Amino acid sequence: MKLALACLLARGHLLIEDLPGMGKTLLSHALARVLGLTYNRIQFTSDVLPSDIIGTAIFDRERGDFRFIEGPLFAQVVLADEINRATPKSQSALLEAMEERQVTAEGVTRPLPEPFFVIATQNPSTQTGTFPLPESQLDRFLMRIELGYPDPEAERELLRGGDRRQVLGRIEPVLDLEGLSHLQALVDEIKVSEPLIEYVQRLVAYSRRGADFAFGLSPRGSLALLQSARAWALLQDRSHVVPEDVQAVLPGVVEHRLREAADYTGHGGGALAQKLLTSVDVVG
Repeated sequence: MKLALACLLARGHLLIEDLPGMGKTLLSHALARVLGLTYNRIQFTSDVLPSDIIGTAIFDRERGDFRFIEGPLFAQVVLADEINRATPKSQSALLEAMEERQVTAEGVTRPLPEPFFVIATQNPSTQTGTFPLPESQLDRFLMRIELGYPDPEAERELLRGGDRRQVLGRIEPVLDLEGLSHLQALVDEIKVSEPLIEYVQRLVAYSRRGADFAFGLSPRGSLALLQSARAWALLQDRSHVVPEDVQAVLPGVVEHRLREAADYTGHGGGALAQKLLTSVDVVG
């Protein structure tokens, strides 16, 4: 949850990759309720069309013209559930909106709500009926995280608890839109020292020249790492970024952006992220 909040404060989008039933939908809905934001869920399947996401124009007989009906994309928090079960054309419609924060339909450009935060879930690529996101689209997500199995104590509490829909109904907002906007603005004010920037540059440079890496982090990746570290520092109640902030967010920011040279089509980003953390010195 803390990484998801940091991703939102950094004005990015979040990709959650895990098995079905691990609480991905519950996490996204709970986050929207805690922050008092509007929430929509899009269930991606192979027959979902871009118009099902963006919206479409229908003819209004009373007015005698066409009226645009907004799709589920017009919400402050959008859960794109099982995004890799949709065809590439529908995936592209969502990812374009994520980048531009606006959509064009019927020749009219329409801005999306502020803030606009997409949480996409993705099933493992080994499961049937998936269309893997290409690297260029994965790069649009600021972070990718995995929830994993709960520890025994947490699962015991889950088994003792009631229906999750009842639990969601009891969640009260703790922040309003103005407060969230203020926190996002504070992220930009978090100070970053020259030695810290040099540390980030060494991490990026190592990914670009290391023999184990199929390719290195792009400038977008380095900017994402620094902005995420700023958001993490704010959550730690610090006014400046320290190396521990970079290290805390690095796996979530870089794992989906890296590939092993020995297995270009595989993931392997987790091992490469750990290699960055252990091989690059904090002090140059």
